[in-house]
Amino acid sequence: MSLNVHKLTFLALLSSLAVIGRIFFQFIPNVQPVSVIIIIAGFLLGPYSALLLAVVSAYLSNLVLGMGLWTIWQILAWGLIGLIAGSFKLYKWKKPLFPLMIYSFFAAYIYGLILDVGTFLYAGKFWPYFLASLPFSTLHALGNIVFMILLFPVISKLFYSDRAKRLLGK
Repeated sequence: MSLNVHKLTFLALLSSLAVIGRIFFQFIPNVQPVSVIIIIAGFLLGPYSALLLAVVSAYLSNLVLGMGLWTIWQILAWGLIGLIAGSFKLYKWKKPLFPLMIYSFFAAYIYGLILDVGTFLYAGKFWPYFLASLPFSTLHALGNIVFMILLFPVISKLFYSDRAKRLLGK
C-alpha cells in the first residue's frame, strides 16, 4: 500500500467528514455516516486505507462522544467492514452504488454483532444485549442506505476527478 501525501490528505478529509457526521447525528441512535464513509473508502482506496480510516474516525469521534472499552470493539467492527469493502474493489461494476447499498445494509448488523460480542465479554450476557440491539442495528442499516445514496456519488466524483486521479497516482 502506497500512502502518499495526497492519499493521506484524502483520508484525513474523509475522517473529518466521518467524525463531524457522527457528532452531528448523535441525537439519532445509531444513524451515522461513519460506516458508509469507511465502506466508500475501502471501495475507492483499498482495504488498508479503510482500516486506517476506521481507527482514526472511531478514536477521534470517541474523544468527543466518550471513550470506553467499546472503542476497541468499534475499531474492530469498522475495521472489518472496511477490509471487506476493500475486497469489493476487485469487482468491476459499472454501477457500484446498488451492491454497496446492499453491503452497507448488512454491514450495520455485522457492526452490531461485533459490539454485542464485546459487551458479552465484559458484561457476561449476550442474548439480552443482542436482542435489545436489533432495533438499533436496523436504524443503523436504514441510515447506511440513505447515507450511501447521498455520499457515494459526491465522494466518488471527487475521487474520480482528473485532479484527484493525478494527485492520487491513478
